[in-house]
Amino acid sequence: MQWNTSLYDAKHSFVTKYGEDVLALLAPKAGERILDLGCGTGHLTQQIAAAGATVLGLDSSPEMIEAARREYPSLEFVLADATTFAVAEKFDAVFSNATLHWVKPPQAAVKRIADALKPAGRFVAEFGGTGNVAAIRKAVRSAFHEIAGEDKPDVYYFPSVGEYATLLEQHGLEVQAAWLFDRPTLLEGDDGMTNWIKMFSAGMLRGATTDQINRATAIAERTLRTSNYQDGKWIADYRRIRIVAIKK
Repeated sequence: MQWNTSLYDAKHSFVTKYGEDVLALLAPKAGERILDLGCGTGHLTQQIAAAGATVLGLDSSPEMIEAARREYPSLEFVLADATTFAVAEKFDAVFSNATLHWVKPPQAAVKRIADALKPAGRFVAEFGGTGNVAAIRKAVRSAFHEIAGEDKPDVYYFPSVGEYATLLEQHGLEVQAAWLFDRPTLLEGDDGMTNWIKMFSAGMLRGATTDQINRATAIAERTLRTSNYQDGKWIADYRRIRIVAIKK
C-alpha cells in the first residue's frame, strides 16, 4: 500500500508522540547500534540518534523512506521488508513502534529480528494487540459490504500477549515484560475519523475503487458516531501490546 506521508505527519502525529513512551523503555545509550524497524518518517529514529546511538531506520514504504531521508539527511535509512531484511553487523537493540501489526507472516519478522541482535541484545516494541480498533474495523468492513456486496479480509496482525510471547521464545528471545492495554486515542478535528480511515484502512480496502472507498468511509463514519464520537471529539479504540525481550 502507498502511504500519504503528509497526512501521516500532519494529522496522525500521535503515532510519534505515543512512541516516545516506548523509546523511554528502550533507553538508548551513546555508542549503541540500534535498528528502528518500521521507522516511518524518521522522527523517533532521530530521537534515538540524539541519545548518541548509531541508528539505522528501516521501512518497507518508499514514501516513508523518502520523507525520512528528506527530513533527516544525516541519518541512514534503508528500504527493506521486515520479513526478509538482513544486516551485515548485528545490533545492540531492535526498536519498533506501531509497525508490526502490518507485518505478515509474523514468524518471518521475529526470525529476522532475532538474527539482527547481538547475544543479550534487546527487542523493544509496541504495536496493535488483540481487539485493536475493533469498532473501526467492524464499521469499515460492514460499510464496504453494504456498498459492494462483498467482504474484505482483515489484513492486520493483532496478537495476544501469550501468542506473541510464545512466538518470540520460539526464536530465542526471552520475554522480560509484556503488556496489553486499552489506549483510547484522540483524533484531530471533526474529520478525524475520515482521515484515520483514509490513512490506515487502505489495506483493508485494497482493490476497491475510489468511489467505493469514499462511500464506505462516509458510511463507516456515520456508524462510528454512536460509539467513537464523544463530547465533540473522535476517539480511536486502540489496544496496544508492548514487549521487552532479550536475545538468549
